[in-house]
Amino acid sequence: MHEMKLSDGIITLSPLRPDDVEAHLTGEDELLVRWLNGGPGTREGVEAYFRHCQEQWEIAGPLRAFGIRVGVDEVLAGTVDLRFAAQGLTAGQVNLAYGLYPSWRGRGLATRAVLLASQYAASEGGQEAVIQVEPENPASAAVAQRAGFTPGEQTHTKDGTRFNWYTRELQVATR
Repeated sequence: MHEMKLSDGIITLSPLRPDDVEAHLTGEDELLVRWLNGGPGTREGVEAYFRHCQEQWEIAGPLRAFGIRVGVDEVLAGTVDLRFAAQGLTAGQVNLAYGLYPSWRGRGLATRAVLLASQYAASEGGQEAVIQVEPENPASAAVAQRAGFTPGEQTHTKDGTRFNWYTRELQVATR
């Protein structure tokens, strides 16, 4: 397993791991199902997905899924993932998706996670981060804008779902 940890002193991002399954299932609510997961999670499905995420880290695949962790005990508060290759992206673009469990919302943690994940994406060669938000999800759009993303084009999936794109140029942080 890849031992990656990113922190801003408030949150820590580290790869999702098998022992996160229970916390994820417990934290999942209608909003995560609606905006991020596409359907309610099952133990088998979440375990399979987290194994896939682990494999992607091991082979440096196009998916890098992080747990958003809070506090000394690094309690799982949500997830953020980066996709370095996905339908609709051009070379250098990285899709960024995030979600917090209900008890962690409204504290600025998603914005912090987006900023840390964007720094990681830049360090891995990403040139532009893309956050795709359904117009009916203003909370997610607000996170993107607080993290310095600007509204861009609107796209439609094959099933007709509309997405507003928010983009941000990525630059490797200098110290």
